[in-house]
Amino acid sequence: MADTTNTTPATTAARATGSHASGSTSGKTTIDDTVVSKVAGIAAREVNGVHSLGNGAARAIGAIRDAIGQRDYGQGVKVEVGEKQVAADVVIVAEYPVSLQQVADGVRSSVARALTQIVGMEVAEVNVTVQDVHIPGDDDDNEDKKESRVE
Repeated sequence: MADTTNTTPATTAARATGSHASGSTSGKTTIDDTVVSKVAGIAAREVNGVHSLGNGAARAIGAIRDAIGQRDYGQGVKVEVGEKQVAADVVIVAEYPVSLQQVADGVRSSVARALTQIVGMEVAEVNVTVQDVHIPGDDDDNEDKKESRVE
């Protein structure tokens, strides 16, 4: 889990309670690893040329989750979170015929930017694995085009 020490102005809490205090309130913020994974997954999916995330088994389970309305945004992402740094491993399926190096660089950049801006941690590394290439037309329903074997 990511632990960050945050200082929040007391005026924010004061507005909620109606009192006016000066100074600040300090405390500890803990960001769960699943949140870090989701942030990285969303950032990776935003890159042009990324078809999906995760290996074949993860995508199959993800399709079932999507069908019941429980999308897993952290699918295909593993994170290692330290006290000040985070590392991420992202598995993608790229669209054909994009440049795989450009898509991987885009994912790396997008994930690093999101983790820095949203999570507020230094990014040690982002490793990208291109697991597969999606060819348009592969998802077409070929069952309708096959000739029936029985009458």
